[in-house]
Amino acid sequence: MSAQGTPSAAARTAGVSQGTTKETQKGAWTVTFLLFLFMVVNFADKIVVGLAAVPIMTDLKLEPAQFGMLGSSFFILFSVSAIVVGFIVNKVPTRYVLLTLAVIWALAQFPMVGTVSFTTLLICRIVLGAGEGPAFSVAAHAIYKWFPDEKRTLPTAILSQGSAFGVILAVPALNWVIVNHSWHYAFGALGVVGLIWVCAWLALGKEGPLEDTKALAANEPKIPYIRLLTSRTFLGCVIATFGAYWALSLGLTWFTAFIIAGLGFSQQQAGYISILPWVFGATIVILTGWISQVMMARGYTTRISRGVLGSVPLIIGGLVLAMMPHVQGAGLQIALLVVGSGLCGAIYVVCPPMLGEFTPASQRGAVIAIYGALYTLSGIIAPMVMGTVIQRAGSMLNGYMTGFTINAVVMVGSGVIGLLLLWPNTEKARLTRGRAARPAELKGVVSPT
Repeated sequence: MSAQGTPSAAARTAGVSQGTTKETQKGAWTVTFLLFLFMVVNFADKIVVGLAAVPIMTDLKLEPAQFGMLGSSFFILFSVSAIVVGFIVNKVPTRYVLLTLAVIWALAQFPMVGTVSFTTLLICRIVLGAGEGPAFSVAAHAIYKWFPDEKRTLPTAILSQGSAFGVILAVPALNWVIVNHSWHYAFGALGVVGLIWVCAWLALGKEGPLEDTKALAANEPKIPYIRLLTSRTFLGCVIATFGAYWALSLGLTWFTAFIIAGLGFSQQQAGYISILPWVFGATIVILTGWISQVMMARGYTTRISRGVLGSVPLIIGGLVLAMMPHVQGAGLQIALLVVGSGLCGAIYVVCPPMLGEFTPASQRGAVIAIYGALYTLSGIIAPMVMGTVIQRAGSMLNGYMTGFTINAVVMVGSGVIGLLLLWPNTEKARLTRGRAARPAELKGVVSPT
């Protein structure tokens, strides 16, 4: 406070940076919708290889292990780029970073329109993965510049829904192109859609008003990254989401192939069936975001309304998935796969807001990016594990069932660890304990030991 009893400029900046205002900023929902579409394009780009799995394997004469490598290649630079860009958005406006990422996505699709080799396809997927690695963390960071903490769960849920709708909207359209024309043209269509989003963002995309990066750097106390990244809630988010992303990466790479090669459906039928996990997952995501904000409004701690709410569905989903090898009939097996994998969606909604609770806003972009970089490492492992298991199994169906059982074990284990570690409501106090007694250190005069 100043001598006259009014807040100083620094205090006002700090207050805004922490999102203490209860009001939603004008234009917030427009940007949220654009970033929702950003994630729609993002996941449409991801799903196309899995959707065209059988034609690609046939045309390029690939073994299951090779196709698993192709699925994993997308994630080779995914984590590295997420971390690098995460630190960049602490300094550079997210508007320009998002624009650059979208341009990379679009350009990476066009080489596949013509005749390509396995190597060309592999390189293009690696480049695409590098461009898409930072996508969700940068988009979440951008949205948090528009909404205060207590109103962030629902926008995060809407942002996460972009993944589901990217698949729901893209699968029928892309599958039509694959069936009636060629899988090559499906990639070209995605490149065109990506450029359309770039034009929309240039016209309407804006930077959020709640945080000024330079003001935050000057006025907001920071917490050493080593403490943030070794906090129990950060570790709990990484481990829990690692298990959820294992299921998601299998869905992106192997679900359609399982429907066709494992259960005997046609490419056209598989296109419709492939939508089901994402429809169910979208419902889970929206319900989680809504229930979380209702619980917080009624006074529940974020340990319950975010931590428990995100972890328990992951455990239940793993248990459901574990039943697949023990039931008969394609319909029941698909139902268990849909429910088991769809329940994972809850954890994506709650983890970014939990990290935002205790991370200073000037460091939040990097922390959420590092979180994303670590949990998406399962995207490198899971497709290759599934491909190897299928190739070594006595039959293709037995290979798929073994792969889904491994997925179930990973989900249950990561969900239990998340349930034990996610305590965001007490994390900030624990991380800053004792620092109030060292005001010089808080101002950056003395380096923390």
